[in-house]
Amino acid sequence: MKIAIAGATGFVGSRLVEQLQAQGHQIVILTRSPQQASNRFGAAEIVGYNPLKSGEWQSSIDGCDAVINLAGEPIAEKRWTPSQKRVMLESRQLGTEKIVEAIEKATNKPPVLINASAIGYYGTSETSKFDETSPAGSDFLAEVCTKWEAAAQAASTNTRVVILRLGIVLGENGGALGKMLAPFSAFVGGPIGSGKQWFSWVHRDDVVKLIIAAITDVNMKGVYNATAPNSVTMTDFAQTLGTVMNRPSWLPVPNFALEALLGEGAIVVLQGQQVTPTNTLAIGFEFQYPTLKPALNAILG
Repeated sequence: MKIAIAGATGFVGSRLVEQLQAQGHQIVILTRSPQQASNRFGAAEIVGYNPLKSGEWQSSIDGCDAVINLAGEPIAEKRWTPSQKRVMLESRQLGTEKIVEAIEKATNKPPVLINASAIGYYGTSETSKFDETSPAGSDFLAEVCTKWEAAAQAASTNTRVVILRLGIVLGENGGALGKMLAPFSAFVGGPIGSGKQWFSWVHRDDVVKLIIAAITDVNMKGVYNATAPNSVTMTDFAQTLGTVMNRPSWLPVPNFALEALLGEGAIVVLQGQQVTPTNTLAIGFEFQYPTLKPALNAILG
């Protein structure tokens, strides 16, 4: 199959390209950094693009068997200034609108659009439990996810749309876990914030497996939570990570330290939500890593 991917150089996208190429698929990578992508994915077709503008790049989607959109400005790496918030929203909403526009222009329209979203859609809570039927929250991340998903759903008149609300993706060499390893390695690891907040995680290989399933399963349509079926609290996560690394989990990271670094963006790790992948399990999807300790053992082992 011929599959177009935006966000291919990211933490999830890079593993996805690796898996799809191993299966013999033809990959079209939409990227703002063609040379970097060419060095990394030599066998793929590299298409340079500005994700916020219409252009010749849109013709590369014509005739593809699937389009996968994982692109978006990182959420928790910079302070949420007004300009950064605008970038975070536009990279998702407008970037998705331009991909949908490309699908609309295509003579041979791709049968499926698989679009990322995030569990930030639900807002945060220490007591509520969310699944795909739960309403959107009222904070900034919920607003971003709502507009992001609406932009993707606009393609539903022309193609099957699958939206994956990603939890905190765990994998080797990056992501949230990569930022937590250093203090644990130095014997000063511990939970972030109160430790009571929910940590709805998912192994990166399970996200990739779910994306690949969505390409060919014509019964998949609408929203699916890409989270492992067993969420944990931040304290449980830190203790499990310490056990797997044979390190203590005793030194909590105080709220004010993260707030000083990230400002409002600290909400991503200081607050959380317990998310259940009800729709994902209902289609018969089997998580390779449904529980945390085997997932961490696989990543760090």
